[in-house]
Amino acid sequence: MTTTLADGLARHLAQVRGQAVERAETHISWLLFCGEDAYKLKKPVNLGFVDFSTAERRAWYCQEEWRLNRRLAPALYLGVEPVTGSAEAAELQGSGPVIDHVLHMRRFAADALWSDRLAQHQLSADTVTTLGERLAHFHQQAPAAPVAGPYGQPDVVLGAVTTVLNTLQRWPELQPRAAALNDWVQQQAEQQGPWWQQRLATGHVREGHGDLHLGNVVTLPEGPIPFDCIEFDPALRWIDTMNDLGFLTMDLQAHGRSDLAFALLDGYLSVSGDWDGMRGLRFYEVYRALVRAMVAGLRERQGAAPTAGEPDYLAWAETQTRPRSGQGAPLLITHGLSGSGKSTWARALLQAAGALRLRSDVERKRLFGLQPLEDSRAHGLDIYTAEATRQTFDTLASRARALLQAGYPVIVDAAFLQQGQRATFAALAQELGSPWLILDCQAPQAELQARLAARSQQGGDPSEADGQVLLRQYDHAEPLSAAEQQQAIAVTHCTPEGVQQVIQRWFSAARR
Repeated sequence: MTTTLADGLARHLAQVRGQAVERAETHISWLLFCGEDAYKLKKPVNLGFVDFSTAERRAWYCQEEWRLNRRLAPALYLGVEPVTGSAEAAELQGSGPVIDHVLHMRRFAADALWSDRLAQHQLSADTVTTLGERLAHFHQQAPAAPVAGPYGQPDVVLGAVTTVLNTLQRWPELQPRAAALNDWVQQQAEQQGPWWQQRLATGHVREGHGDLHLGNVVTLPEGPIPFDCIEFDPALRWIDTMNDLGFLTMDLQAHGRSDLAFALLDGYLSVSGDWDGMRGLRFYEVYRALVRAMVAGLRERQGAAPTAGEPDYLAWAETQTRPRSGQGAPLLITHGLSGSGKSTWARALLQAAGALRLRSDVERKRLFGLQPLEDSRAHGLDIYTAEATRQTFDTLASRARALLQAGYPVIVDAAFLQQGQRATFAALAQELGSPWLILDCQAPQAELQARLAARSQQGGDPSEADGQVLLRQYDHAEPLSAAEQQQAIAVTHCTPEGVQQVIQRWFSAARR
């Protein structure tokens, strides 16, 4: 079979629809665009890693691609349709014999792709955060790999990375760099191997997307949607959820947008609570950068022109493998009454600083099995007892410790109205050698009351604090001591200039 099948199908669509048919081609597929529809026809190729050599295999993989992608993009994937007749006179669902199958999709504008939106500076932090939340729900609902099965085993994890590095090392101009990266990968495998086994045992190896880079996410009226997941090799999608997510956090950072990468993480972690996964995210990000470097190298060797604006993924991977500073990662805690802007500041700072946020309102609810936006009172729960508060701050301290030790700047977004609560984190910073700062958020009482009333009316915020809670906070809040004030920076309304001033103060302490 030759391209005449795609030609014949294009002629049929143009005749039946009375519309022009546009075409595109990849190394494994033909794509036909007609009006609001797109049709994907798999090529009869066997490239080793993918085998579409028979009509039966192509039919199977069309069905698999439809099934798998409808998990995240049901509005895009409309069905699988038979191609009938002959290669020269192909029809969709005609009366002749079935000779192939085509994947029917909803067409979208080219500039809806995240790769294009990023280049045009049209990708917002809100949109990225929303996708992080959706991916967390997707991973929670995806089936987990069996512990004794073939996926997620330490040798499989290492083998996937080694396969990519072996390809890179065969190219003379990259051999020394790839060899150095291979040394780092082998060291990481020795350290993380038991953790990879633990992740499999605790259900974190799941059937994910497998190819979650900027070119495979689109923004539609219904929001951000990943598409084109891997259908041809189950081992590439049955992976650790952080391996799945890490492709996109890497791609954003490699394109110089760490602010969006950490907005994605903030949305994902607020829903998933998979803080333990951060122990291995950097390794998976390096792996994903190596994959993109390999793909770029293969394209170059096939004579394709370099993709405009594509970063040097290999160089980015090298930056992530360099030894970290001996100083502890910086810590910031917020301080202020409900409605004083702590979360607004924390969200802006985490993007600007490339930091992770632990939010007390979210972690408190998680202790009671609630999602961030669920109403505890509607579940008949009292999650604001003294014991619940103690457990919440113990959890925040434990998770902050692990994240700081993993090398991530940490923002703890909580009221911190009690001196004892603040002292716990001061001691943690001292123990780990982490520079730390108190973000003292201030606002007049009337403004606090107005903000809380507006927030309650709008909904969509994890905090359940209201005017009565605010009055109680005034009664028992313990002001910053003279020593704490030396570690604090007072702020009011959050502005870009104010964020940069806080970042300068916070990270100047880190540099000292």
